[in-house]
Amino acid sequence: MAKGESVAGADIPAGGFVQLLTPDGERVDSVTTTDGTTYSVDFTDEEYRGLYRDLVTVRRLDTEAVALQRQGELGIWASLLGQEAAQVGSGRALRPQDMAFPTYREHGVLYTRGIDPIMPFGLFRGVDQGGWDPNEFKFNTYTIVIGSQTLHATGYAMGITMDGKIGSGDGEAVIAYFGDGATSQGEVNESFVWSGVFNAPIVFFCQNNQYAISEPLERQTRVPLYQRAGGYGFPGIRVDGNDVLASFAVTRQALDNARNGQGPTLIEAYTYRMGAHTSSDDPTRYRMAGEVEAWKAKDPISRLKTFLTKQKIGKKDFFAEVDADADKKALDLRERVLAMPDPQPVTIFDNVYPNGSPEVDAQRKAFVEYQASFEGSGH
Repeated sequence: MAKGESVAGADIPAGGFVQLLTPDGERVDSVTTTDGTTYSVDFTDEEYRGLYRDLVTVRRLDTEAVALQRQGELGIWASLLGQEAAQVGSGRALRPQDMAFPTYREHGVLYTRGIDPIMPFGLFRGVDQGGWDPNEFKFNTYTIVIGSQTLHATGYAMGITMDGKIGSGDGEAVIAYFGDGATSQGEVNESFVWSGVFNAPIVFFCQNNQYAISEPLERQTRVPLYQRAGGYGFPGIRVDGNDVLASFAVTRQALDNARNGQGPTLIEAYTYRMGAHTSSDDPTRYRMAGEVEAWKAKDPISRLKTFLTKQKIGKKDFFAEVDADADKKALDLRERVLAMPDPQPVTIFDNVYPNGSPEVDAQRKAFVEYQASFEGSGH
């Protein structure tokens, strides 16, 4: 953790972050922040190996998704490449009773909640709206509108308080995921206001991947994002988002604080989006290749692999087995995606109103006639 001056509303030195695993794969036993909180992890060898398996698997599935989109099997895809540690670490920190509200990129968190990885593909293929039950898995459906899920999460957290489900280690907590660009949205700031005033049991988890599509962080804020929490009356903390151990430790502590009635926390996971914002984006137009290369040296999977190797927790046969298993899961995913039905454009009219509408029916009729006009024309 870097040294610096203490700042109002923050509980780590300015410019620093909580880090328990360096880019070189060296373990830091613990980090104590300026408020006296000590962050550490006490994992078994098998738990360390499990985290590595998670990271490799979610990256491999994500890579397959990108390929499927490029081959015309998905309408769009939002890659998590580079953000695996922030997602897996925070996802594994959730307790079974906690509720998560994702954006459209939290494939790693979804995986840690035990949801079949195929589920988001129906959404991105246009077949359905995402097929999992949020109540069963304690993981809400993907949200496309930037920042709106933070208000949903805040309302849910306020409901937990009203139901008397906080105040003990068995209490419930909520986590809301969003990106650095979303912090400029009104919904996010409104959720900060309400959560702070009502002391809601919520953790705001901002994955600062340095770019809001093509806009760099310096066009979003003049101070580190975690410092914003002080203005709303709750603590903020920055964590090395490429460090799965620190992401776990910081998120677990924040969630436990929330469930015990200590209110919200803003976590800024300082990470980097290695790929495009979505498959419709070309990042080479707004960032330099040298910047990407510099971040590759901080890769979350490489650093954990180095640690496992140094500590003799993982050997060559283990790493080979993890890669083979991830490839098998990716092939299974591909086959299941290809077996999905092709979405029919006319279905966009099906669920606009629960009891139908003459206006929508007229629009459907016109659309069907428009499509039919292309039959036999070679288009």
